[in-house]
Formats: sequence, structure tokens, C-alpha cells
Amino acid sequence: MAAPEAVAVPAADTDTARPRPRGLPWRLYGAGFWIAAAWLAVALAVAAGADLLPLPDPDKMDLFARAQPPGGAHVLGTDALGRDLLARVIHGLRVSLAVGFLSPFMAVALGGALGLWAGYRGGRVEWAMMSLADVLLAFPPLVLALVLTAYFGTALINIILILGLLTVPAAIRVARAVTLAVAQQEYVTAARALGASDLRIMLREILPNVIVPMTAFFMVAMAVIIVAEGALSFLGLGVPPPMASLGSMIAAGRNNLESAPHIAFVPAVAMFLTVLALNLVADALQSRSDPSQGAA
Repeated sequence: MAAPEAVAVPAADTDTARPRPRGLPWRLYGAGFWIAAAWLAVALAVAAGADLLPLPDPDKMDLFARAQPPGGAHVLGTDALGRDLLARVIHGLRVSLAVGFLSPFMAVALGGALGLWAGYRGGRVEWAMMSLADVLLAFPPLVLALVLTAYFGTALINIILILGLLTVPAAIRVARAVTLAVAQQEYVTAARALGASDLRIMLREILPNVIVPMTAFFMVAMAVIIVAEGALSFLGLGVPPPMASLGSMIAAGRNNLESAPHIAFVPAVAMFLTVLALNLVADALQSRSDPSQGAA
């Protein structure tokens, strides 16, 4: 699991006035962004309301309808046990999105706060935080995730916490880098000269300028963690059955690639489109957080 750290750092602004937040008019984004945003909105809506949709039971097996191709009563076909693939993909997407949202949210909340504090205070605080981040980043993330998951178990909450903690070091580095750039601005120096407390400066002057880059990081981290959770599930260390995730569905379909490739292909396409949409939205947010770039 690669550390998602490629987030733009705001360029230095020579203007002495405090910069106002950049607007996000729809015309600054291309069609790709809005298509990606629409896919994410639909995916979140159907995943959140999966139990309310008129779908078959995702765990109900029909041995007389095993590995049926898409069409007919089963829009996306059935798997090797006769379970409806559309229902399982939607419920699996809910698991993948839950892990993909909660893990980076925890990482951004914790790592962002630590990185902002380290970047503003500097000195020993910065050295301690960056040393901690470097030590954690020295371990191969996917290998460490496999070890921790095998030790603590494959409960959903364990997977969320493990993947979130493994993302904290990258969040610390990104927040620190952005804070270092913002802390050099003249409006921060002016606030310090006027006697503002460190907490007020960090919350009122620096944090608003850190939010957008960290949001871009959050979107990239979501994409990485969805893939990482899929890798864990593919290796048998994901959420326990009968709960389904996209990764476990792909793993279940690998034995039927010749006779019924749709069993693995359908969840793989759902994961691909979700990860692609997250990356497109993150790229758009990154371009808006970098004043040196023009309109997208």
C-alpha cells in the first residue's frame, strides 16, 4: 500500500493581505470531474441505502442459478453459488466505502493535527513527529497490514483501525509540508506580532489554508485504502464471511475466470471506477489548492 503523499503545497504568496479562499465555480472543472463526482454520489447513495433498495438477499444461494451470465432476472448475473451479483456488489461497495472513508478520516484527523502542530512549532516537536513518521513509513505498509490483521483478527473495525493508523504518517508529512509553506506568509507574521496565541494562529490563520490540500490527500487516501482493503480481502484477510467486499468477490471469482469471467469482472469494474473517480476528484482539488496553477 503506497503512501499517498503527492498533494500540492500552496506556493508562497507575496501579497501582504490575507488571501481569501479560492472559489470553486463549476466552470473551472471539466466534464471528467463532474462525471467522477456523479459516480461517487451514486455509489455513496446506493451503498448507504442498500437495505432499502428492491434487491435480492445478497447471501441467498440458488444452486439452480449458479454462474448465470448478466441478463434476465439477475441484471449482472450470479456468482458460483447462485447469489445475485448486483446485490452483492452494492453491499460489497458499502463495506469498501466504509473502510475507505473511516480509515483516512481517522488518519487525516490525527495526522493532520500532529503535522500542523509540528510544522508550526518546529524544533524538537517537529523532529519528534517526523522521526515517528519516518520510522512507521520504513515498514512496508501492505506487509505490516497483513501482519497486524492476522494478529488482531479480520473484524471490520480492526481493518479500519489498522489501515487508518498506517496512513497517519503520510498525513503528518503532508500537513507539515503545507503548514511550513503557510506559516511563512505575512498575515501569519502579522497575527503573531499582534499578540495572537499559537492556538488562535493555527486555527484561524493556518488551518483554513490547510483544509483543501488535506481534502485532496483524503480523497487519494480513500482510493489507496479501498485498493488495500481489496488486497487484504483477496488474500483472505479481509472482512469475514458472509459479509462481502469488492476484494473478496474478486477473489471468489478467480476460480471461474474461464467459464464465468463476469463473477470477478463485475466487482473489479466497480472498484476500478470508484478508485478512478476518487483520483479525478483529488486531482481537481489539488489543482485548486495550488495558486500557481491556472484554471483546470
